[in-house]
Amino acid sequence: MIQSVTSARFKIDNAHKLLVAKAHGAYSCLEKVFKSKPNDLISIIEASGLRGKGGGGAATGNKWRLIPTPSSKPVYLVVNADESEPGTFKDREILEKDPHLLIEGIIASSFAIGAHESYIYIRGEYRFFHDRMQEAINEAYAAGYLGKDILGSGFDLELTLHRGAGAYICGEKSALIESLEGKRGHPRLKPHTPEPEFFFGGPTIVNNVETIASTPHIFREGAEGYRKFGTECSPGTLLFAMSGHINKPGVYELAFGEKMIDVIEKVGGGIKGGKKLKAVIPGGASTAVMTYEQVQKATLDYEALRALGSSLGTGGMIIMDEDTCMVEALHNLLEFYHHESCGQCTPCREGTGWVDALMADLLAGIGSLKDIDTLLDVSKTMNGKTICVFAPAVSGVIDAFIKNFRSEFEAYATKERSVS
Repeated sequence: MIQSVTSARFKIDNAHKLLVAKAHGAYSCLEKVFKSKPNDLISIIEASGLRGKGGGGAATGNKWRLIPTPSSKPVYLVVNADESEPGTFKDREILEKDPHLLIEGIIASSFAIGAHESYIYIRGEYRFFHDRMQEAINEAYAAGYLGKDILGSGFDLELTLHRGAGAYICGEKSALIESLEGKRGHPRLKPHTPEPEFFFGGPTIVNNVETIASTPHIFREGAEGYRKFGTECSPGTLLFAMSGHINKPGVYELAFGEKMIDVIEKVGGGIKGGKKLKAVIPGGASTAVMTYEQVQKATLDYEALRALGSSLGTGGMIIMDEDTCMVEALHNLLEFYHHESCGQCTPCREGTGWVDALMADLLAGIGSLKDIDTLLDVSKTMNGKTICVFAPAVSGVIDAFIKNFRSEFEAYATKERSVS
């Protein structure tokens, strides 16, 4: 069940060091990459079916094709390491245990899209992982894997590691670029037609850490080597992070398509204390909560979870047992979203504060049944009326909690549940 595309060197002692990583295959794809045409490399990524592993699940090859060829302006690759989604802690495994895998992927991906400057935007709180990554970058420069004329290929690449300031919204790619340019991290308006992002006016690809770290395997083993894992529409693997009321929390690399209930029971060791499973948030806090009945039907791929009204997101599964109060759980999430809204759009700025206050009233025993309807009404107002997907994601979270566990909300509203 457990696979090893990006996690192959995780259990090797000191694999974050260049000599150890290189002895176990690091940078082995580059000779093949540098002998290939960039267009052919993008075709390999397209054929592999690699999808973005930061939450969106968009086709990576299609995204890379948005870069104009040739480009009259400098092209950039930006790696999103702003891992701030609650329940998600997989990218830091790569940053800590195999940073040279990410650097190798950055070199190969930059060559494919014609970028000579690349940036890693890392979450501000990730100081340890920042330092570990910087050490690896320094080693790569010293060994000739970064800088001028890499391995005598004639290809130049400069790589910069940049710390954010701890804003959740900077995980959104356009807000990330605004921050990287030295401005406030506000999302940008989206164009009506597909196009890349733009960093200081230059066409830019923004990909998640795990997405870029998956490319060395694909370039080394070919598209079919990646497609031997997963499903037809969701090929390959993902680092799934499991947390909450589970016996063996952690990060596990699994092929797409595994049964969710089997992963929870066999890989995660089942629910702590022998209790029953009640609910799962399947892909980080911004994905719709699922009931036990839905979990039994679910497989861990994009299409199956979408059909069940949720999404795979980042693969960060938050497991909740039978004693979890879903009203408290939703309030906990809404407090977070209220705090992290960037405030640029009125429906989000005011809406997150409103729903946070409504939930606080319910938990304090001063709410009413009308407040539940108001929650849903505010949720509707927040959905689809803002620049980025922050508010629509919050809307989906609210709707799923109330739809799947409405009786618990009504118990608080009618004072049938005691308030501590």
